[in-house]
Amino acid sequence: MFETLIRCEKLPASSGRLRLDQAAAQLFPEYSRAKLQAWIKSGELRVDGQACKASARVAPGALIEINAQQTQATSGPESIPLDVRFEDPEFLVVNKPAGLVVHPGAGNPTGTLMNALMHHAPETMGLPRAGIIHRLDKETSGLLMVAKSLTAMTALTRQLADRVIKREYEAIVYGHPAPSGVVDAPIGRHPTHRTKMAVRPLGRASETHFWCLARYGGLAHMRFSLVTGRTHQIRVHMEHLGHPLVGDPVYRQRRGPRLQGIPDFDRQALHARRLELAHPVSGDLVEVNADAPDDFQALLAWARAAND
Repeated sequence: MFETLIRCEKLPASSGRLRLDQAAAQLFPEYSRAKLQAWIKSGELRVDGQACKASARVAPGALIEINAQQTQATSGPESIPLDVRFEDPEFLVVNKPAGLVVHPGAGNPTGTLMNALMHHAPETMGLPRAGIIHRLDKETSGLLMVAKSLTAMTALTRQLADRVIKREYEAIVYGHPAPSGVVDAPIGRHPTHRTKMAVRPLGRASETHFWCLARYGGLAHMRFSLVTGRTHQIRVHMEHLGHPLVGDPVYRQRRGPRLQGIPDFDRQALHARRLELAHPVSGDLVEVNADAPDDFQALLAWARAAND
């Protein structure tokens, strides 16, 4: 069974004029060079809507789009409860609980958000990835956009590429971070641990704005706004600053001081709390919010009480 893959990214101004195959490898590192070359040759990977040769030079700011066929997981709709925070005929926003995988894959062929969406909104079955516009890690909670029409999916995907959708997160981290700041550090695959991401000089441009809402002894409550949306971006950037997220099983090498009595927290303390975007059809402003879940709130309450 096949599905249509739709992705688009703008080539950063700092990239210079790259060959198309080099630009595609930089923008879409999750796909092999052989696959990207095949999509270029077939015309499924285009530059500003035009098919080009792999050797063609691409100008900074060009929009590189993938519209290709790939194998799709065969699992179908499942009756899984969803916390829907916004819905109309064009798209919806769902508040994903921690522990729910977004897409079927190895080890998770069923029981995913995609399966739940196909049951809740059967029209998503005719869309790439059941209309899911972006993703959250399995153990990250919060808001996700889902298109219900191809028109909406195309418009929302372009808004992401143009970086006009506002995405806010909150987290609990170790240490005493600065009151506010910007992390502008490129992210790429870790050189030795291929399942991890890391700050890399030749990685993709990645920008995170942060604010420290409160400090509680050795913990801090943080808010973030994403300019880009790289894999594990907040987790990688905060580890890079020396303030890894509480409970993060991967990015915690520079852990803060050991805290006495801190409750067990078996996932990264990260929640996608707010989305602001233009409606994909009407253009009207849409804002959706979701409070952090109970386990996150309980950890915050413990931190406040421990710091009294």
